[in-house]
Amino acid sequence: MIVGKNIHKYYSTLKVLKGVDISIKKSEIVAIVGPSGAGKTTLLQILGTLDSAEKKDDFQLTINNTSLKSLTDKELSAFRNKHIGFIFQFHQLLPEFSAIENVCIPAFIAKKDKKETELKAKELLNFLGLSDRIHHKPNELSGGEQQRVAVARALINNPSVILADEPSGNLDSESAKKLHELFFKLRDKFGQTFVIITHNEELAEMADRKLIMIDGKIDQ
Repeated sequence: MIVGKNIHKYYSTLKVLKGVDISIKKSEIVAIVGPSGAGKTTLLQILGTLDSAEKKDDFQLTINNTSLKSLTDKELSAFRNKHIGFIFQFHQLLPEFSAIENVCIPAFIAKKDKKETELKAKELLNFLGLSDRIHHKPNELSGGEQQRVAVARALINNPSVILADEPSGNLDSESAKKLHELFFKLRDKFGQTFVIITHNEELAEMADRKLIMIDGKIDQ
């Protein structure tokens, strides 16, 4: 599902990623752990095409059998919208829109049918236990509810891959536990591949596989 080879990233003279190799199977839940500054978020942003790696001759990045190395910015944007869902530590919901409107946004960007999109959004919110909250705005929802809306938004286009950066880092322990359990239910129901950056050891140990990043590389 995801294959990355020789991923480097520099910011001026600072070398953040130093030749990362990574391979993740379809429907696998992989946790990436490591100290702050190890390069975890930078790696996730490159896997999600939000940032680009250095143009090394032997660099490779393939997701869902598509090589991303030579795609234009426009092609990358379209690929990202269709194949990749994002969940962040801070839900990043738009405060002026209701839960269902927030969930629908990526599908509307992809020019999907409005009625079908709204039906899919309602199904997702219902699956996530939010059927009675679909018309509430973010400031009317708890932290856990807001994060579940963000999860529904990540799923609306039925992406192949879900990338999550400290998804439970802003939640209390009970909400975090429920969110962690939810990822496994989602994988079993929808078959998505999850790559999760976390400092939460419980979540890391629940994953199918745990990768440890140290000083810009994955510790083998």
